Amino acid sequence: MPRHSETRALPYSPEQMFDLVADVPRYAEFLPWVSAVRVKSDSPTEMVADLMVGFKALRERFTSKVAKERPGSIHVDYLDGPLKYLRNDWRFRPDGQGGTLVDFAIDFEFKSKIFEMVAGQVFSTALRMMIGAFEERAKKLYGSTEAPGISSSSAHSAA
Repeated sequence: MPRHSETRALPYSPEQMFDLVADVPRYAEFLPWVSAVRVKSDSPTEMVADLMVGFKALRERFTSKVAKERPGSIHVDYLDGPLKYLRNDWRFRPDGQGGTLVDFAIDFEFKSKIFEMVAGQVFSTALRMMIGAFEERAKKLYGSTEAPGISSSSAHSAA
């Protein structure tokens, strides 16, 4: 059961970070291992989408429901696919200096013990790559900052 939570201080507004994370249809453009996205339904407060993800020879589709509360939070509930469960939460809080504190938490378990073993071996690396991809996407969309120390993190993991 890989689990992780972390807080990042980023130089973008809560609205900008919310919009970036809520833009699920574009995930295949910048997230590692996401090869395709199909949105089944979308509204200002909820989205249901299929994501095709793959790592080496493993390819799987999973369906999630995304609850959106702009600009403060996004909660992802797992609906169907290779997992027993998935809980993923994003919170976006003003940092008082024009930026945002992004709280990220994920907890999941695969149905297959083989997938679980593979996930456990690459979880930390995959997570760093995914979080880095969101940060790079923010820089591409909103520009970078020169303010020293603005991008920092506090992380807690359990695999």
